Amino acid sequence: MKSKTLTIGFSEVDRPDQLDAADRELLEAATAALPNSYSPYSKFKVAAAARLEDGTIVAAANTENAAYPMCICAEPNAMAAAAALRPGMPVVTMAITVKAPTQTLNTPASPCGSCRQILSEHEGRFGHSLRLILRGETGPIYVFDRAGDLLPFGFSGELL
Repeated sequence: MKSKTLTIGFSEVDRPDQLDAADRELLEAATAALPNSYSPYSKFKVAAAARLEDGTIVAAANTENAAYPMCICAEPNAMAAAAALRPGMPVVTMAITVKAPTQTLNTPASPCGSCRQILSEHEGRFGHSLRLILRGETGPIYVFDRAGDLLPFGFSGELL
């Protein structure tokens, strides 16, 4: 058996003011969408803001359901809103932020596995990288050049 190592690179900044203006604007749009979260069960709010190739910003939040498997995460909500607004236009950057009910999150919460697959599929569909900006309520901000970096062994249409 061979042992292998996988390394994933990302950037980190300490504060939003260390981001460029466009990334800061996107993170602010995600933060502004947090109150739109419908999360009566977990009370865990997630919001995502997507910047499309033409510069348009679309923001959305998570939507829970009493039948838990039917909950919709913020990331696919934002992707669907972007696709409805500008069909066929890729999302180039997405900012994701969270607010927890019982503690202040000082580190970013990363997208769930399902969302990672959706974001990775988007990259494959458009042949275009989708940058991710992740932030907790405070603390460092992580920037990934490609959503697929969070899903290194993802399933793709090439396998079908």
